Amino acid sequence: MPPSMHSTITVGPNVPPAVLPRAISRCSSTKAISLRSPAVLGSASLLLLFVVSAAALGQKEIAELGVTSSSSLPDAPLPQFPPHSSSAQFSSAEGTAAISGIVLDGTGAAIPAAQVILTHGDGTQTRRLTSGGGGEFAITGLPAGSYLIIVNAKGFAPFTSTEINLSSQQVYQVSLTLSVGSIGTEVTVRPTEVIAAEQIKAEEKQRFIGIIPNFYTSYVHDPAPMTTKQKFSLASHDSFDPVSLIGVGLVAGIQQANDTYPGYGYGAAGYGKRFAAQFGDGRTSDFLSHAVFPSLFHQDPRYFYQGTGSFKSRLIHAVSFAIITRSDSGKPMPNYSYFLGDIGSGALSNLYYPHADRGIGLVFTNAAIGIAGKAGGTIIREFFSKRITTNVPPAETP
Repeated sequence: MPPSMHSTITVGPNVPPAVLPRAISRCSSTKAISLRSPAVLGSASLLLLFVVSAAALGQKEIAELGVTSSSSLPDAPLPQFPPHSSSAQFSSAEGTAAISGIVLDGTGAAIPAAQVILTHGDGTQTRRLTSGGGGEFAITGLPAGSYLIIVNAKGFAPFTSTEINLSSQQVYQVSLTLSVGSIGTEVTVRPTEVIAAEQIKAEEKQRFIGIIPNFYTSYVHDPAPMTTKQKFSLASHDSFDPVSLIGVGLVAGIQQANDTYPGYGYGAAGYGKRFAAQFGDGRTSDFLSHAVFPSLFHQDPRYFYQGTGSFKSRLIHAVSFAIITRSDSGKPMPNYSYFLGDIGSGALSNLYYPHADRGIGLVFTNAAIGIAGKAGGTIIREFFSKRITTNVPPAETP
């Protein structure tokens, strides 16, 4: 081929760099190209510059698609991202939002140690914490979503906030004001019999100077009424208390020394008869006055300690107890129990006293002694018993 003849190779902009050598080789095998001609050299330079530019452009397009350059084609289509996606839209899954606030009462004062519970909009609990000394709290690392804040504090009504729609990277600040909770009163209802049993049990521990029974003095102004069974039970405890039996022995000894009721004789036999007579008088009087007649007339056999007021009012209260007593319902009424109990005990004494001492006189004598003894005993109970009695319940105002 003459030197003036040459071939032109046109390379498109999308031709990969790897194709270029094969094209040049194919061309050179069919036609001889003179590289010494200035025109040829110029064309080659332009061709090389164009090819390099095309390759660079192709690599840039691939880089923009996020795919590294490779000589082989991918096995699957490349992933397609949403045209408007950004990293900020996906950061909510990392929990970048927060809620901070303060818990206050109606006056604006902070409420420390309040229980703050954060729940999702569907009610499922997600966080639980306690407010600080200034009522403050902060919940961080939250994903975007809908939330509710529940606050519980002692002395305040439970609080539930309105729905909080939290967006990504948002710091939501809130002030929560709690109202004072309603004061509930718990009332325990127990049977009257149970209350009376507890009070009687406490009375059975009362003793003068810790020794002599003081079971029939109520230092509770308005005790529960006693049942018939409880009246007989208390009478048994008082009548057969060992200290009461010692008292019977002392009285019998005094009668023996004074030759009271000489029909009983002297010596051990006489003392034994006197002891039995005193025991019978005391037991019949106790049961009739404290159990039998109080059950029939629905009267309370106990003496109710006043403890307040003038000396005169307290003295009248104590002495009148032998005449006026209290019913089971708490109302004053004539003391039939004491009067009939002493009369009944005196009548029964005719069965075992000496024949010379029996008769109507014995009945009323013993009844008078019994009533006088009870009146004197109530004066001691009103003015002295509380100071010398053990296990007295706390004082109360009548």
